[in-house]
Amino acid sequence: MKKPELLAPAGNMESLKAAVLAGSDAVYLGGYKFGARTFAKNFNNEEIIEAINYAHLYGVKIYVAVNTLIYENEVSEFMDYVDFLYRNNIDALIIQDIGMLDLVRKTYPKLELHASTQMHIHNLEGVKFVESLGVKKCVIARETDFLTIKNIKENTDIELEVFVHGALCISYSGECLMSSLIGGRSGNRGSCAGSCRLKYDFIHDGKKLNKDEYLLSTKDLNSLENVGTLIDIGVDSFKLEGRMKSPSYVYMVTSLYRKAIDSYLKTGKVNITKEEIKNLKKIFNRLFIKGFLFNEENDNFINPFRPNHLGIEIGKVINVNKNNALIKLSDELNINDGIRFLGEKDTGLILTSMFKNGKKVTNAYKNDVISIKVKEAVKKGSTVLKTTDYLLNKKIENELKNSFRKVLIDGEINLCIGKPMNLVVNDGINKVSVYGGIVEKSKTAPISLDKIQEQLSKLGSTVYELENLKVNKDKDIFVSIKELNELRREAINILNEKRLAKKEYVKKDYYIKVPDFKKERIYTILVNNKEQYTKIKDEDFKIIYIDNLDLYERINDKRKVLKLDRVINNYKNYDYPLLIGELGSINYYNDIISDFSLNVVNSYSVAFLHSLNVKRVTLSYELNDSQIEELINSYYKRYNKNPNLELIVYSKEEIMVSKFNLNKYFKVDGCSYLRDRFNNFYPIIIKNDLMYIYNYKYRNLTNHNEYFKMGVNSLRFNIFDNKDIEVLKK
Repeated sequence: MKKPELLAPAGNMESLKAAVLAGSDAVYLGGYKFGARTFAKNFNNEEIIEAINYAHLYGVKIYVAVNTLIYENEVSEFMDYVDFLYRNNIDALIIQDIGMLDLVRKTYPKLELHASTQMHIHNLEGVKFVESLGVKKCVIARETDFLTIKNIKENTDIELEVFVHGALCISYSGECLMSSLIGGRSGNRGSCAGSCRLKYDFIHDGKKLNKDEYLLSTKDLNSLENVGTLIDIGVDSFKLEGRMKSPSYVYMVTSLYRKAIDSYLKTGKVNITKEEIKNLKKIFNRLFIKGFLFNEENDNFINPFRPNHLGIEIGKVINVNKNNALIKLSDELNINDGIRFLGEKDTGLILTSMFKNGKKVTNAYKNDVISIKVKEAVKKGSTVLKTTDYLLNKKIENELKNSFRKVLIDGEINLCIGKPMNLVVNDGINKVSVYGGIVEKSKTAPISLDKIQEQLSKLGSTVYELENLKVNKDKDIFVSIKELNELRREAINILNEKRLAKKEYVKKDYYIKVPDFKKERIYTILVNNKEQYTKIKDEDFKIIYIDNLDLYERINDKRKVLKLDRVINNYKNYDYPLLIGELGSINYYNDIISDFSLNVVNSYSVAFLHSLNVKRVTLSYELNDSQIEELINSYYKRYNKNPNLELIVYSKEEIMVSKFNLNKYFKVDGCSYLRDRFNNFYPIIIKNDLMYIYNYKYRNLTNHNEYFKMGVNSLRFNIFDNKDIEVLKK
């Protein structure tokens, strides 16, 4: 049974060291730019070098996330950063942008690349696609269930990485434009504002159906009980979420998954206690679920009550007298704990004093009744949560201070009279042999075996521990203690050098062959029902995209192109021209146009898709006019050829696609809406049991001639409902 990699997050150096000491096999982190967690502390270049060297001494790999979309004017800086990482011995890069994936793999063919979950790879064809590009590891979309992962593993040779613990996105990763289009902070650029964690109302037939308001706020993934299943199906890497979390969180979560993996491999059972799960909840939780990874029920996926850390419930308020709250405890409480009272307006505090039977106490226990002072109004009957456990945090801090992860090494020393001392050390990968002074016959006091073993085992300030030592020596020999120590130090220094040795650096020129497209000035349109098609069929649209298979097959129109979903679990053998929205379709189909959901924001992505016979490339919604112009100019300058680009100029933008279904949650059918705190209404459409949420406003770009002058070949109108036709005709 293969031992999977345990991959831990690090938002800063403290968290990185916590991850290493807790037993991770690899750590992923980000620099100040190009990583999908802009608001983590992250690492500057000097810290990245320090992190690599620290981790590599322990045999821990470092993966750097450069998993944002890269705009045209950033490519040079991006590649300089990649070159810096490569020269400084990074183990792999995690990439989202398909153009940068192609540029990096061709420029640095020996550099290991991982496909980010932001690439939205959720099926076998998508995995096959990135495998064909030489990607070493693919991070599977969090919506992919374990049986699908098992099938992918059985039909590919690429390594599969699976998120097993932490925060979940309500949308498929890489497919959410909510934060970007509403607030200008792009999740694809690492600046997600967490719009899904805000309050919304669910409106159906003009009525509000919800009581609780955090309708898109997911619970947290916890796969501890299912570690064995994931090992059995061959998952190569267990990924923990948490680059924004504390070192204590990283240490505890990593430690528990280390224990779970090791115990299952050793005994066939996951040995995690109820107390450990309870402590995990205290560190951080929004309630735990198995996730879509293990087919979590739709109704259990979100926590509509609260979007933040819930800790554990420890009691109820049984009475309130002015600023004193009387609490009946259901669990332990200690001074310096953080607590929260749940009510119409939550209130929290750090506990600095409490009273039991009128006496001031520092600790209280289950069934105790205590009194504490509160500054804000607290109501009788309120639930009390412990959100910070002071003693637990102190315990973790002490463990971190006193933790000593050791690299086990074997040694062999040869001490033969008349020959140089020879010490060989071996870490299982690297072998070091060093020589010292000539061994002499003892005249008075020969060195003992115990003394030799004692001196060679003195590795306390290093990362090593001597597990086995073989001593080959003649009788009655003399070697000085000083020489033994010097021999040991020399061997360890050389071993360090070997463990920190730079990988082979290979750099080549980027090259790609692309077709040359003629310049055009055409309009295209997307319709989804017969009435819409009937109203526009005589209009001068060169392409009519149809988002409805039944309609597509019933009409006879040479301009028609079938639009496929951007989430596909089973491919059908269409012999049609297709508008595709996910990477697996590139691997499966031939006559294709790519949609906005492939997140194309630079000329390298355009060239890469054209080189794969994508006939027309739709640009991302996240590009502004100057970025579009820069992309096209760069393309022509670099390749001396014209791209075939499409820009959506009119649409109700899809801001999210989710496997979670609010209509199913509220048990309704038909069109419904989310209403935000500004009274904006976001349409919800359910298709193939997936929830598509649309922007509250229309995208309506009117400077068409300017786009044609820039070099965009086609401008598209996406028809959302039948009223849009009349708007366009005006």
